[in-house]
Amino acid sequence: MNGEHWLYIMIDLPVDKKKWVHWMRRSIQLALLAENRTSPNPLVGAVVLDSSGRLVGEGFHTGAGNAHAEIEALAQAGEKSVNGTIVVTLEPCCHHGLTPPCTEALIKARLKRVVIGMVDPDPRVSGNGISRLKDSGLEVVEGVLNQECKRINREFIFRVRNGRPWGILKWAMSLDGRIGLPNGISKWITNESSRDSVHQIRAKCDAVIIGGGTLRSDNPLLTSRGKSELEPLRVVFSRSLELPKSANLWNTKTAKTLIAYGPEGNESFFFDLPDGPEKLSLDSNDPSELLTELGKKGCNKILWECGPLLATSAIEAKCVQELVVFIAPKLLGGRSAMSPLDSFGFESINSTYKLQHSFLDRKGKDLCWRLLL
Repeated sequence: MNGEHWLYIMIDLPVDKKKWVHWMRRSIQLALLAENRTSPNPLVGAVVLDSSGRLVGEGFHTGAGNAHAEIEALAQAGEKSVNGTIVVTLEPCCHHGLTPPCTEALIKARLKRVVIGMVDPDPRVSGNGISRLKDSGLEVVEGVLNQECKRINREFIFRVRNGRPWGILKWAMSLDGRIGLPNGISKWITNESSRDSVHQIRAKCDAVIIGGGTLRSDNPLLTSRGKSELEPLRVVFSRSLELPKSANLWNTKTAKTLIAYGPEGNESFFFDLPDGPEKLSLDSNDPSELLTELGKKGCNKILWECGPLLATSAIEAKCVQELVVFIAPKLLGGRSAMSPLDSFGFESINSTYKLQHSFLDRKGKDLCWRLLL
């Protein structure tokens, strides 16, 4: 997922769980078919086996308001689900949301067993779905490929627990750590393969955020260039609203745009602006307030594509959980050449940010380094 290689680990799994690993893997594969289409919901896949263990139904959740994975799989299985087993990546819901509770559908289908990958972190469900199934006499097997199921829903879990989306900060730089020349020219430091990877990352995010400086200097489109049917929400985060009246982002026919601004923003900017962009007034210039609002809008994962000042502010506000850095084999040089980050004010090496879980990939002659913050 997201260009990373990850393995299914079965070490120390009890025998009663090992027998379900194959089908949980299939359920995970099904879940990933809807990647970047389910927010604010999680990715969920399910398979139904008949009483003799043969596959009779498959399904995955395709988006908010659509049928859940369990319902899709049961619809395929029909009466063959009686005394059978359903293997699902996430604990079945037990509350009325946009769709009825899945637990009741599983009970009605007269299944014998429910195999679950992970408990739902949503407090409306968390453990209650499992209890409902057990109380109705169904056998429940929990925790099959638990870490893998959590991995595909890392961003969903983060939003549910923290009230804001998972943040990715991306930048492209030369080997000597520059994102542009002293005169401001920055196109193109990296190659076409790297730029294509950025479009793929955007396609898997719910929103892309830039600051006013990036809008003024680059006039970006911030789309996936057609790599996603649903383009990410394009967000301009501005203190002053000193923005150009003409910009690619003001045309919302291809993708939606949100203009977020703090208490110092001059709202007269909106007087003759086209009606397309949505406006969001914030109480502060704190990036965490913006992300809380994006979480309310159902964003599970966002991408920061901003300049040094906003990038540094986002890191300090704990709004960045992951870094994606593209490195080109070029030397730009110059003490005044642009850096991807502003000063954190560190006075010792021991106080600096320590990154972990790195993954390095080659993009032609460029390198792409993904790290957790």
